[in-house]
Amino acid sequence: MGSSSKITAATKKTLPLKQPQVGHLIRELRQLAGLTQEEFALKLGVAYATINRWENARVQPSSLALQQIRAVIDELEDSPSPKLREGSRDLLVSYLEIQD
Repeated sequence: MGSSSKITAATKKTLPLKQPQVGHLIRELRQLAGLTQEEFALKLGVAYATINRWENARVQPSSLALQQIRAVIDELEDSPSPKLREGSRDLLVSYLEIQD
């Protein structure tokens, strides 16, 4: 992918998501990254139970947590793996409605 497909700083703003959308986003992101709930919790600096509650639509992540989740998506978008780059792009389009 060329630099023209990169998300600009103006579009990196985290958009509000509704449950259960955010739960699906978190589960798909975690699975794309190949992480367990425990590993994903460590990456974000939250408790395992928090990831579980987010994925099961019991609790909405804070705006800070959503920014951290977005940062994980951005990391995958910069991955050398085409599968991870494509997967992260799909998440951005599906859940955050960000287009090229």
